[in-house]
Amino acid sequence: MNKYLLDTSTLSFLVHDSPQVKRHFRFLPQSDYPFTCPIVKGEILFGIFRLPEGKRRRDLQQKANDVFSVVPCDPMPENVEETYAHIKVATEQQGTPLDECDLWIAATALVLDAILVTSDSDFQRIAGRGLRLEDWVN
Repeated sequence: MNKYLLDTSTLSFLVHDSPQVKRHFRFLPQSDYPFTCPIVKGEILFGIFRLPEGKRRRDLQQKANDVFSVVPCDPMPENVEETYAHIKVATEQQGTPLDECDLWIAATALVLDAILVTSDSDFQRIAGRGLRLEDWVN
């Protein structure tokens, strides 16, 4: 069984009906577990809530709700903070710091031994630390 943590870019592609991402999602074996985390869900909601009130915002909110009803949002794992701190120190020492949310997402994937599904190349900077990545878009 593989666990797949869908990051913000991947979830956004699902919200926007990306055929590539939907195909990957549909053809996962039953034993695999695709999920997201509160950081990703918060980033998606932030993107929607900052839009002006109107039809576009309502439509995106509905599409996001549809995706959230299919993709479980698991709580942050225990002891993720230590992994987060190690990654943050290492990337700062290398002079390649990551966005705070990306640090938490990567730490979550590492602690849960999940494959991080992303099209965000920033995560490549820490792939050598045991972070497994897949891109369902390219």
